[in-house]
Amino acid sequence: MTENEILDEFRASDALLEGHFILSSGRHSAQYLQCARVLMDPARGARLANALVSKMPENIRNAIEIVVSPAMGGVIVGHEMGRALGKEAIFLERPEGTFELRRGFRLEPGQKVLMMEDVVTTGLSSREAIKAIGEAGGDVIAAGALVDRSNGTASFDVPFYPLIALEVPSYADEDVPAELAAVPTTKPGSRQS
Repeated sequence: MTENEILDEFRASDALLEGHFILSSGRHSAQYLQCARVLMDPARGARLANALVSKMPENIRNAIEIVVSPAMGGVIVGHEMGRALGKEAIFLERPEGTFELRRGFRLEPGQKVLMMEDVVTTGLSSREAIKAIGEAGGDVIAAGALVDRSNGTASFDVPFYPLIALEVPSYADEDVPAELAAVPTTKPGSRQS
C-alpha cells in the first residue's frame, strides 16, 4: 500500500480527526488518528496488517512466534497482525498501572515476540510493554505500529516497523501554541491518567 492508500483507509473510516487532542502521552496535538475506527472494519484491518507484514524483512517475519500488544489500543491490531503472520496474539493489561499478562496468557521462556501498537507518539507505552514482555519471559525481536507519529524520536532496542510515519507536531503543556490552546480539548485515547 502507498502512503496515500493508507491515509485513504483512515479517511474512509472517519479516523483522521482535527481539533485539540490530549494524547495518551499527555502531549497536545491538532490531529488525531483514531485507530479503533479504522480497525472496526475487519477487512480494512486485515489490509493494513497485511501491508505492514509485507514491509517487514522476511527473516523477522519468519522468526516471530507470537504477537503481544498493549491494551487497549493495540488489541485489535495485534490480533490482525497475528492473523497476517499466522501466529497467536495476546495482550498486556494495566490493572495496577503497569503492564502484565492476565487471562491465563503466558509466554514460553525465550519465545520470539512482535510487540504491536496502534500508534506510537513518544514510545513510552511501547517501551513499558517491551519491558513487561521480557519480565514475562518473552524475547521481543521487533516492534510494530500502524502509525509512528513520533517525528522520528521514538527509539527501541529492537527494530521498529511502522506502517506509516506521520509528521504531526505534538506539544508539552507549556508549549501549546495559542491558536491550539483556544480550541477545547478532547482526550480520545484509552488511558485516562
